[in-house]
Amino acid sequence: MTEPRIPPLPANEWSEDAIDAIRAAFGDRAAEHTRTAAHVPNVLTTMVRHPALAGPFLVYNAVLLNAPTLDPRHRELMILRVAWRTRSRYEWVQHVRMAASRGISSHEIAAIGGSGDAEWPPLEADLLAATDQLLDVYRIDDDTWARLAARLDERQLIEVPFVVGTYTCLAMAFNSLGLQLDPDLDAVPAPPFPDDGAAT
Repeated sequence: MTEPRIPPLPANEWSEDAIDAIRAAFGDRAAEHTRTAAHVPNVLTTMVRHPALAGPFLVYNAVLLNAPTLDPRHRELMILRVAWRTRSRYEWVQHVRMAASRGISSHEIAAIGGSGDAEWPPLEADLLAATDQLLDVYRIDDDTWARLAARLDERQLIEVPFVVGTYTCLAMAFNSLGLQLDPDLDAVPAPPFPDDGAAT
């Protein structure tokens, strides 16, 4: 899509409920900064059209992003695989941009998308396999689970399907709403999706 189905809501048009949703997720100072910023990400300005959903979701998602039990690199590898598999352009480009800060190379990003090979350590190979299984059959198989359980604690094991499920949900929302890239994402050197007719 070249146009959003639901356009972002400019910050100067936010309701008090929308402001409260941002405040609940980010705190008073960050909420005020968000309202007065030169550009607020499209994901936020779209979600605040539904404040009752946006507030609790952003608080929940902050746990996965800011207080994870999984290594942030491992989380980002799974999110990148979800974004690629779901053809969610917004999610893909956003997390390609974040990848370098999590120690993920351009070669590894290409491998996530199937256009290169990477020598994944065993745990990372299993996390990517688990991501594919969750997307394909909605369950991590017994062998993959056993290998993950040998390396991850219970909280990390719980977090794996929540990361995959959360970012699959976001991908479905982004694709369905026609979320457009923010201006600062246009220059991100993200590998393009193949022209296979899937959502972008």
